[in-house]
Amino acid sequence: MTRSTRSKTIAFHKPYGVLSQFTPEVSGQRTLADFGLPPGVYAAGRLDQDSEGLLILSSDRRLVHQLLEPSHAHPRIYLVQVERIPNEEALTMLRTGTDIRVGSRIYRTQPATVELMPEDFDLPPRNPPVRYRKSVPTAWLRLTLTEGKNRQVRRMTAATGFPTLRLVRVQIGHLALGDLEPGQWHTVQAQDILGTTPVPPDQKV
Repeated sequence: MTRSTRSKTIAFHKPYGVLSQFTPEVSGQRTLADFGLPPGVYAAGRLDQDSEGLLILSSDRRLVHQLLEPSHAHPRIYLVQVERIPNEEALTMLRTGTDIRVGSRIYRTQPATVELMPEDFDLPPRNPPVRYRKSVPTAWLRLTLTEGKNRQVRRMTAATGFPTLRLVRVQIGHLALGDLEPGQWHTVQAQDILGTTPVPPDQKV
């Protein structure tokens, strides 16, 4: 039996309010266990409970290790709705590096690709919706990161003075979220994510 038939990799559209794990931390929390995912798959990375979008789960430990290993620097693309309209100074800070707190220390983020988008996106509605305030405009950013610190995008936009209201991850590596609806999933292959990058040979992970 080949590795491709033994292992399974899933692209899942994580809804808002769902933990990126199979067991709740407190009673009543929604988890990955609510969506009929195949047995034996585990999340290759995380999305915060209040974030949405593409989450990769796999039973292939080598693939999970490669996706999580910082040295591989797989791009992650996010659509981010922020409060107010970021100015050029804020965009430059996001692009060149922003000081955020990670645990007990200050961390300088790696350079990122940041675009101020001209209009809203045709995204599935969030449940519950983002609170609308007529007096406060909002804007959408498209951020591409090659790292994934805890709540990094939210910490980055807050550090520049433009708090995140909604966060949707739309791509990891070569794999895009596409038209998956919240709560839906489908099977993918490692090359769908990595492109031509090979999964490394057997190793302890």
